[in-house]
Amino acid sequence: MEKGQQQTSLKPFIKLILSTKIPKGALFTGLAASLFTTLTGLTVPILTKNLVDGFSVETISMPLVIGIAAAFILQAIISGASIYLLSFVGQKVVARLRERMWAKLIRLPVRYFDKQSSGETVSRIVNDTSIVKELITSHFPNFATGIISIIGAIIILFLMDWKMTLLMLISLPLTLAIMMPLGRRMAKISRGLQDETAVFTGHITQTLGEIRLMKASTAERIEEENGYNGIDKLFSFGLKEARIFAMIGPIMQLMIMAVIVLIIAYGGMRVVNGTMTTGSLIAFLLYLFQIIMPITSFAMFFTQLQKAKGATERIIEILDQPLEEGQKGIELDISNLPITVDNVSFSYSEEEHVIDGVSLEAQPGQMVALVGPSGGGKTTMFGLIERFYEPTSGEIRVGDTPIQQLSLTSWRSQIGYVSQESAMMAGTIRENLYYGLEDAETIPDERLWAVAKMAYADQFIESFPNGLDTEVGERGVKLSGGQRQRIAIARAFLRDPKILMMDEATASLDSQSEGIVQEALSRLMEGRTTFVIAHRLSTIVNADQIVFIEKGRVTGIGTHRELTQTHALYREFAEQQLA
Repeated sequence: MEKGQQQTSLKPFIKLILSTKIPKGALFTGLAASLFTTLTGLTVPILTKNLVDGFSVETISMPLVIGIAAAFILQAIISGASIYLLSFVGQKVVARLRERMWAKLIRLPVRYFDKQSSGETVSRIVNDTSIVKELITSHFPNFATGIISIIGAIIILFLMDWKMTLLMLISLPLTLAIMMPLGRRMAKISRGLQDETAVFTGHITQTLGEIRLMKASTAERIEEENGYNGIDKLFSFGLKEARIFAMIGPIMQLMIMAVIVLIIAYGGMRVVNGTMTTGSLIAFLLYLFQIIMPITSFAMFFTQLQKAKGATERIIEILDQPLEEGQKGIELDISNLPITVDNVSFSYSEEEHVIDGVSLEAQPGQMVALVGPSGGGKTTMFGLIERFYEPTSGEIRVGDTPIQQLSLTSWRSQIGYVSQESAMMAGTIRENLYYGLEDAETIPDERLWAVAKMAYADQFIESFPNGLDTEVGERGVKLSGGQRQRIAIARAFLRDPKILMMDEATASLDSQSEGIVQEALSRLMEGRTTFVIAHRLSTIVNADQIVFIEKGRVTGIGTHRELTQTHALYREFAEQQLA
């Protein structure tokens, strides 16, 4: 059964490689050059035989010497061209695989990344594709030319001396009987090593990505231990590989030496008896090496093939993931259209609903605030409106059009999002301001400074020596929380969104920063339909509509005054915060 599975798994590997549109010209030229090199190499022992058998100072044939030298030089030149062309093919294949995987990954739904470690995913793009590249650029050409070399050498040897050839071939079945089980064992170890490498990559990526949390939690010793455990597992797999190599190498050397000694002994007797020339014996030994060398590389080829098949399974697993729904759809200007959430339910799993039958409506230009205990589903509701997730039931409409019918680009380009974390990309302030805008390079500095001023960010940006070209560091760590928030608000101004979404945008700021950011947000909200998540009721008391959400259900809708009178838990919140 296992054997059958291994055979069938080769088909998706070949299909995947062919789907990358291999540069056939370079591939066939490289293989042809490699074939020519092999055939040229097969002529060298014959030329050597002729040189040795007719050797004397008087009878040295300059044309023969020149022929041998030319054969070596031509072989070296064409071999170099072949190696380059086949390396080009492998690099091109892996580049196209990575392009396909990257294009796929950035279009997968958020739900996929909720379940997958980003580090493991990175390992699939980098490490697994590199395994495929190694097979194509190095191992496959060696295997193909090795087969040709072996067949050609054996045919010539049979023509030269069939008795000695049969004597030599006796060792082949014995060698294969020993090497094949070791090759299968090596393949199993290699696949385990791939998986462990992906897990280890995922762990260190996560740890380094949250380095401040790790240090603030004084978790260095714990993470050190976790890292050591991962390294020990990789070390263990490395030792298993080393043990196999420690057996393969000496066994192959033993077989080679035994065959060489046997051939020299038998051939030497033939030379003494006069039934074989010295040149023929030397040529026979040279052909023997042209058979032995490829056979030693076959074990590595089949090991790499098993690795590549394992890597292919994981690559195909990513490429077969369904894309985020709505890559294509209606292009609609949503200005002056109401947003309606109609009986929407959603669950991450089948066990329980995170959102359960939520309905609300936001008229153009209104401010709608979502309030309630933590874990009630407010942020998930934002995720549904942004279409990071699709409702389990019910629908969200803009005007009379369900947002699922809009293209994601059209929908999201008209939404401005300011979160509590104020996410930033490594790069400059300028790059973060116009991040995601297609016409970014054409935006003049005057416009960037204008939106920075609207967000009260211009003064601190001007204080930096490099101004808009100041590097913010990974995740914006070189800026304060208030500065990051104001840049996020300036980014939203630049996009000029029709809908504004703010997820506790001032929750983590000090009072001074909160005041400045709140003023910037007030400017940004003018004339826009705004959804706000807030734990601080002081920021939303003037909201047109407050929606109180508990355990995924709406338990009250109204203005601050109305809910204070009709909703007991909201009134309790208000008394605690606004008294």
